[in-house]
Amino acid sequence: MTLLSQLSGTLVNVVVVVLGTLIGLGVGGRLPQRTQRTLLQTLSLAVLFIGLDMAGALNRVSGGAVPGVILALLGLAVGAVIGEALGLEDRLEGLGERLRTRFRGSGRFTEGFVAASLLFCVGPMTVIGGLQNGLTGDSSTYVLKSVLDGIAALALAGVYGLGVGFSALTVLVVQGGISLGAGALAAGVLGGADPEGLRTNLYVLLVTGVGGVTIIGISWNLMLAGLGFDDRRVRVGSLLPALLVSPLALWIAIRLTGN
Repeated sequence: MTLLSQLSGTLVNVVVVVLGTLIGLGVGGRLPQRTQRTLLQTLSLAVLFIGLDMAGALNRVSGGAVPGVILALLGLAVGAVIGEALGLEDRLEGLGERLRTRFRGSGRFTEGFVAASLLFCVGPMTVIGGLQNGLTGDSSTYVLKSVLDGIAALALAGVYGLGVGFSALTVLVVQGGISLGAGALAAGVLGGADPEGLRTNLYVLLVTGVGGVTIIGISWNLMLAGLGFDDRRVRVGSLLPALLVSPLALWIAIRLTGN
């Protein structure tokens, strides 16, 4: 396969996020403040549904006698400690601030960049879509994801502004990296190169569930922003190491129990 075919879905996703942002900037600036807040609250409810649906995957995971929810809790707790030690949330915000300064952004640029980057790149469609696109050239999952991301970008840009559009850079790096590294990831880590089979893989299900919990955190932050309580938000960026720690916890649990 050519490089373009492996990255086709990612490139579509990037373009749609940018277009959604531009439309949101054009429409959002004309909406009353009250309407913008209601729109943000509506988006937060939709994101909450997505997060809860993803988190339900934990009910299908167990490491021997250890249920998936315990593995997720352990991964989130350890991941949060690692994330805070590494200052991941602050680093994300710092990157947003540098972009804001470089491109003369204003208002809630950084908040929009961080929220959109996390929302667009945490979830099963990011992983499975990247494997499908990278291994077979099939971009259908990423095209579907692009539609959802485009709608979210439109809504977010109306409230947060230009920073949402720069999350397309995060999408390009994360999804493009997964697509290009799909062969080695699937064969070496997940035990096979069949993207469809990954939908029932215990490790993928666990990462899906943990990702769902972090997306619930994003929903909470969006709702708080809609209510004007931004200072009480969840530091979702610091939870990102849980996406790596949780599968490790599952691997250890399986080895200890022999199941």
